[in-house]
Amino acid sequence: MHPLHRESHLVARIGWLRAAVLGANDGIISTASLMVGIAAAARDPGEILVAGIAGLIAGAGSMAAGEYVSVSSQADTEAADLARERAELAADPEAELRELTAIYVGRGLAPDLALQVATAMTAKDALEAHARDELGLNDHLAARPVEAALTSALTFSVGAALPVVLSLLIPGPYAGVGISAGALIALAGLGAVGAVVGGAPLWPATLRVTLWGAIAMGATALIGALVGMAL
Repeated sequence: MHPLHRESHLVARIGWLRAAVLGANDGIISTASLMVGIAAAARDPGEILVAGIAGLIAGAGSMAAGEYVSVSSQADTEAADLARERAELAADPEAELRELTAIYVGRGLAPDLALQVATAMTAKDALEAHARDELGLNDHLAARPVEAALTSALTFSVGAALPVVLSLLIPGPYAGVGISAGALIALAGLGAVGAVVGGAPLWPATLRVTLWGAIAMGATALIGALVGMAL
């Protein structure tokens, strides 16, 4: 008899990986786009730096608040569904057993076997069984507002720091081009890392992130140049 072994599946990374990729991607794109737009409209390198620092601080706070509120809403919905399911189990356990049996039949089990499985699962932990098989809730995908908020704020700050540092290293006349190039390289790397960590195909993820970053920075550069000519 072979001993049991623990398996590590990539789905366990979904919660923090989504927040991390979103935060870093938004940090690079939004801050670099802001700075490139300012660079196209302004002549003073100091204005570009101030815009980048302001974008970093405001964006990190916004990401943290936005993630916390949105994921908290998800957590509230999950808690409400679990409370409703708990009440239904207490009010009519036989009906809930039939419902669970029907779910297993729908997944391909014979009715007799489905009833045996549903009975065993109910005896072990009825609420857990219904949460998993009826509501689709599990520990891997559970809402974690604080984790999502902190992860997004931290990774946004790291991503946004890149164009800010580039603005300090690149001479004023070339700041817009240098920030754009550095941001696109960073976005390509971020897409590749996210794909590897998440077990996804490398090139589609890399190209997707880079393309949308280029579009965002190109649009803000154009708008900045038009505004700069109008002023």
